[in-house]
Amino acid sequence: MATVLRRALWTAGMQIRGSPTVDAIDRAHLDAQTFGDADLAAELLGLFAEQCLRILPRLSDAALPGQDRADLAHTLKGSAASVGAGRVRDLAAAAESALRGGGDGADAVAALGPAVAAVLAEIAG
Repeated sequence: MATVLRRALWTAGMQIRGSPTVDAIDRAHLDAQTFGDADLAAELLGLFAEQCLRILPRLSDAALPGQDRADLAHTLKGSAASVGAGRVRDLAAAAESALRGGGDGADAVAALGPAVAAVLAEIAG
């Protein structure tokens, strides 16, 4: 999975640079969500990684209507919460709030790139 994630990140213009300095995923939360099933946790993290790679480019597309982008941020927020990716969850929530309020959410959306990259680096391990 690590090679696939690295290739996908490179294609999306993101890079994994070493290992994250701070845990991007709350492993205790993920363990509670998956009842300690390591295979299930790995499957969920793989699905989350794929979702991030699909959503982030669309969320960053200012040509999409704000409400559509807010819906994408909402989806990412919920998924991030379920796997314990707290920073991604918080930034997606900020983007959703700004977009639903008529703003462009540019700061939160811009910050999501590095936050998602940190989570994907941790998943790629």
